[in-house]
Amino acid sequence: MKCEIKNNRLINPEPWVIVSCRDKNQKENALTVGLTGNVCVDPEILMISIKNERFSHHIIKEQKEFVMNFAKINQKEFIDYFGSYSGRVVEKLSCYNTIDADVVDAPIICDCPVNFECKVINSITMEDYEVFFAKVVKAHCDCEYVNDNGDIDWEKITPIHS
Repeated sequence: MKCEIKNNRLINPEPWVIVSCRDKNQKENALTVGLTGNVCVDPEILMISIKNERFSHHIIKEQKEFVMNFAKINQKEFIDYFGSYSGRVVEKLSCYNTIDADVVDAPIICDCPVNFECKVINSITMEDYEVFFAKVVKAHCDCEYVNDNGDIDWEKITPIHS
């Protein structure tokens, strides 16, 4: 027998990521994004969906680039922290080690084992969200999480899912 369910989460987009960005005045911010996914593999295109009212929304819309930072399952406090405070009032990245990305003008969160530098190639507005489609222009991974084939060993990292 099938049960009817609430349709507020018909599918569970995954995983949760921390998206970091930098505006034209060099102000940095990061936010937790739970609406993420792969769009295509070759070229590597990802999507993130951000509520229009979020502080980082206008930065990504104007700068057209960001870094997708993946936390490990035991770093849930990162997801909670970056999702609980607004960059309008808190310098969220001041508590974390960051480095400049190589290709995009955005910070990489060093404590996250995987980081994708992304350039926005398109976006669409859906209700009060904007979906950004971005090409991965460079990928970084802590060496301990790279397998013998040179790929990310996601099982060792166990990204955070909602």
